[in-house]
Amino acid sequence: MWSVIGKSLSEKYTVVTIDLPGHGKSGVITETHSMELMADVTYQILQHLGIKEMTLVGHSMGGYVALALAEANPETITHLILLNSTSQNDSPDRKKQRERALKFIEREKDMIVSMAINNLFSPEVREKYVLEIEQLKQEALTFPTEGIMAAIRGMKERKDRTYILKEFPKRKTLICGRKDPIIPFSASKTVSKMTQTALKILDGSHMSWIENRDEIVKILHFID
Repeated sequence: MWSVIGKSLSEKYTVVTIDLPGHGKSGVITETHSMELMADVTYQILQHLGIKEMTLVGHSMGGYVALALAEANPETITHLILLNSTSQNDSPDRKKQRERALKFIEREKDMIVSMAINNLFSPEVREKYVLEIEQLKQEALTFPTEGIMAAIRGMKERKDRTYILKEFPKRKTLICGRKDPIIPFSASKTVSKMTQTALKILDGSHMSWIENRDEIVKILHFID
């Protein structure tokens, strides 16, 4: 997902993108990929590469992982950027949705993945991004079912880290979509105000890295 944006940023910065456990070429570690586990994996990669400080950008679940890393190793982060993400934990309704996905995904993987990806886009833009949506579905279907389930469990069980975002002493930015069906715009405004985090608003839904790519690049090019 970061290939185009990362290529642009690499003209000015050193860019590191990773496959979180259970995604891409990274294997499944355990039954539940908690945000803490994935944050520790990320930290170990930084240690291996000798990276002491960084601007950390996390999209959606990546934002949950970023906050877990900010809790465990805040000294490594100079600027924390949450893209279409939140510091809050799942609502009861959202947890029920994840439980239903876990219940059916082993025998209905194609349907669950297709539905989940469609729901990342607001209804009015799905036709515009039909090719991108189909590509996302095909990529997601290559991931092991166990990895998808491990990520769903991790997100369902994650704790609220609003206090971590509030207390984070360095730069912090929340980038949200005005029509995001997953992280409501109203929730992003509330978190921004509660935590005194800079808020940048895009006219898109949950997949800003597709819908608002040029704007994301501009924002990240001025992260210093």
